[in-house]
Amino acid sequence: MTASPLEKFQQHLSNLPGINQATADRALARDAVLTKPAGALGKLEELAVWMSGWQGQHPPTYAHPQVIVFAGNHGVCDQGVSAFPQEVTAQMVANFNAGGAAINQLAIAFDAYFSVKALDLGRPTADFSQGPAMTENECANAMETGWNAVDKNTDILVVGEMGIGNTTVAAALSAALFGGTGVDWAGPGTGISTTGVQKKAAVIDAGIARHRAILGDPLKVLQHLGGREIAAMAGAILAARHKTIPVLLDGYVACSAAAVLYKANPEALDHCVAAHVSAEPGHINLLRNLKKEALLSLGMRLGEGSGAALALGIIKGAVATHNGMASFADAGVSGEASA
Repeated sequence: MTASPLEKFQQHLSNLPGINQATADRALARDAVLTKPAGALGKLEELAVWMSGWQGQHPPTYAHPQVIVFAGNHGVCDQGVSAFPQEVTAQMVANFNAGGAAINQLAIAFDAYFSVKALDLGRPTADFSQGPAMTENECANAMETGWNAVDKNTDILVVGEMGIGNTTVAAALSAALFGGTGVDWAGPGTGISTTGVQKKAAVIDAGIARHRAILGDPLKVLQHLGGREIAAMAGAILAARHKTIPVLLDGYVACSAAAVLYKANPEALDHCVAAHVSAEPGHINLLRNLKKEALLSLGMRLGEGSGAALALGIIKGAVATHNGMASFADAGVSGEASA
């Protein structure tokens, strides 16, 4: 019997490297002697330890941050679920390549290497309300694209997306993986009306009903209800785990890709931090299901990896303070008195 093209990703999910506890412990030990009261830098202290543990080195580094945007088009747009035509996806890819998008400015601001990977934009996925969005080969190839896009020298990764209609896809994946109906997960996306949101919800329900037989297999859910850019993000997040690279998760669509991995193995996102909570209403519920607490809540809903790229500044600050502060002994400052 021929193995599924998705089998190797299932094997990667079954064989996940863990945190390097030795380097995390070294970060904890350094944090304990820095010139500040214990816990005074709050989340920054936790992030420095997280970076050190998942990079497998101490001190942690912020030298090669990477931002990758994956772009794809979706057949479900034929159902009228988006306010914009699919041509906008390719137009925005051109804008990314020209350096004109928000994500370009944020990558520059935080010294990140930026790239965009367009996945067969002229051939949208199939309409998931009518049949599987992708074949097994298409899904596996998209995951492979994501896997290969992650540079082994990266020390913190952001994955983002561009794809008209992909908040409908994210909502469908969320409903399929965690339960509920389209109403529970659908939102306005790029700004559709209340009637449009109701249409999205109905299309999602139709897709869930059509693919009910495969809902117990997360990678099959990705194949049947997902999109190429979402599969690529899942592949990149999984690659980062195997390449010992911590990941900042972006908004609703990026987290729907991460959710596929989480449902396949609840430990699959241990190397990830949720960068922000999107204004897209389903994202709060999705983060709750992923057991992630967001660093930022700024009302953003752009996608592109923008919220996660903004959080690179927090990571940069966490690493800078951890690595650059003097210890009490170095500074000749008295430490805390014994109780």
